[in-house]
Amino acid sequence: MQTAHIVFDEIGGKNATRVTKMRSSKVRDLFSAAVRPDIISLSGGMPDVSLLPAASIRTATRNALDDDAERAVALQYGATNGHVATRQVVCDLMRDLGVRCKPDDVLLTSGAQEALDLIAKCFIDPGDIILAEGPTYLGALQAFSAYEPDVRCIDFDDDGMRMDLLEAELERIGKGNPRLKFCYVIPNFQNPGGVTMAPERRKRLLELSREYGFLVLEDDPYGRLRYDGGHMIPLKVLDDRVVYLGTVSKVFAPGLRLGWMVAPADVLSRVNLVKQGADLCGSSLDQAVVRHYFTDTPWERTLQTFIKTYRVRRDAMLAALEEHFPPEARWTRPEGGFFVWVTLPEYVDTDSMLGAALEAGVTYVPGNSFFPDGVTGRNSMRINFSYESPENIAEAIRRLAGVIDERLELYRAFIKAGAIKVDPETRAAIESYRERAEKTGAAAEEGE
Repeated sequence: MQTAHIVFDEIGGKNATRVTKMRSSKVRDLFSAAVRPDIISLSGGMPDVSLLPAASIRTATRNALDDDAERAVALQYGATNGHVATRQVVCDLMRDLGVRCKPDDVLLTSGAQEALDLIAKCFIDPGDIILAEGPTYLGALQAFSAYEPDVRCIDFDDDGMRMDLLEAELERIGKGNPRLKFCYVIPNFQNPGGVTMAPERRKRLLELSREYGFLVLEDDPYGRLRYDGGHMIPLKVLDDRVVYLGTVSKVFAPGLRLGWMVAPADVLSRVNLVKQGADLCGSSLDQAVVRHYFTDTPWERTLQTFIKTYRVRRDAMLAALEEHFPPEARWTRPEGGFFVWVTLPEYVDTDSMLGAALEAGVTYVPGNSFFPDGVTGRNSMRINFSYESPENIAEAIRRLAGVIDERLELYRAFIKAGAIKVDPETRAAIESYRERAEKTGAAAEEGE
């Protein structure tokens, strides 16, 4: 016979105040649902590690452990800022992007996520002002929120963060304001928006950083995963004061927790100090495997496989959105990366709609997860195309379109009755969509 078991929070009164203000990641929360066999996941930003050649993994791991001297290093404590040989490999990777740096300019971290936390710990006091794109990476919001800043989000469009809105916000903050600490940006294929910051906006952002005296934190996990267009010059190339964050998670394997920070010496010295208290040092074994992967295997060939595969999946998602999504929806068209950002009419709440989507067998991340207030963006969602097959992506978009349609029924009835005024083009698009959906439904019934 089962008995009720009540769990009391016996330490709640001893929590730090900052813990009460922290929110769980919606992506982390959805992981348990995403592994269900009946669910097609468009939520997590996971690379498809099945594309990694087994031979390359074996080579990198074997070379990290076979030699006695290498094995002794790989299984031992290391320097807080990372092994110099791995930092040199990072310098080589950065040179491919146009960034010139030396091992002393690099600090290795347990993924770029740890770098975000270390930066926050070094620079944020409660009430300090942080600027970011709106929406922005929810992992960054989590890392920053523990230190209780005032995060102010700046809208973006297809060319990235809008500099006119940034300038207006900076005028309100004022020059020389000691509370203004840094601006966090993802210039390439932004997470969650998928947009890329235009060259002229990159230059203007750096001009404003010098004028108003704030750091620029450039997070670039997706920069090598470009499917259209040409290479964009990193902010770090344009201004050496930029703090650049990189990672192997999207171009190799997230299970190897290795990221890095390339920054001026005065920043690295502070970060090195707080990292000592966080974890003493990163994983020497992870560093060794990563070093050998990028020096002993044809990793550029594997990168091209990633790019070709993700391009096909992105195209499948965009084609499915065009085919199935209602005309009231808008979405970005990324040139690279993992994500598409979808915006629906303002009265649609994607947070409350998630339950219905799960019932239909598909997941996404509600848009409010990517804003510090947890409210803004409730009519938006992030959908991911990197992990599922093109066929699954198309099916997931079809299912999701059905869920959205249910939310739009009442709205369309009001439009048809004339209670809600819309422009003739929108009205015609809605009518065309309804007629197409009705024909599709009728054809499906005949097929049965």
